[in-house]
Amino acid sequence: FTPALSPGLPLSRFRRAGGQVEQRRVDNLQDLSGSFDIIVNCSGLGSRSLAGDVSVQPVRGQVLKMEAPWLQHFIRDGDGLTYIFPGIQGVTIGGTRQGGDWNLQVDDNDTLGILKRCSSLEPSLTRARILSSWVGLRPDRRTPRVEVEREVEVKKGGRSVTVVHNYGHGGVGVTLAWGTAMEALGLVKKSLQGNKAKL
Repeated sequence: FTPALSPGLPLSRFRRAGGQVEQRRVDNLQDLSGSFDIIVNCSGLGSRSLAGDVSVQPVRGQVLKMEAPWLQHFIRDGDGLTYIFPGIQGVTIGGTRQGGDWNLQVDDNDTLGILKRCSSLEPSLTRARILSSWVGLRPDRRTPRVEVEREVEVKKGGRSVTVVHNYGHGGVGVTLAWGTAMEALGLVKKSLQGNKAKL
């Protein structure tokens, strides 16, 4: 697994503070229980299997990157489904929001729909060149899960290893991640203090 590191916490600073980065496949939380004092589950859609949470569903999103350097302003329709976001390497336009869809392939009909909707907001896009297109799956849940799951603690050498969950942000992870990360950190600190008190 790879811990999520915010831009404010560079990898070098994380390592100087004693942090270690390890990448490997994890099929269940018990795979981690022998190595850690606490587990923070930020596995997104992986929480369906790791935490047994079938309420986490994919929301498929498809976007296009366009060559349109003349566009300098963000444009978004009322429901947020159609948007134009200028960036340094091109203009991102989108998108789709397809609940329960696991398809990671670019769909030509979705591409045409995105181009049509975005061109109606900004007609100059009809002369722009498509640079790339891609699909991602947002880990959606009715509400993000940020909590300690005490009743399913993972056993480690005859003692419990607490699991703190932080997943299910859907398409607003960039917005919510800062707050939920702080909440999860608070839960980790509280759990570790509780563990010390038990010793």
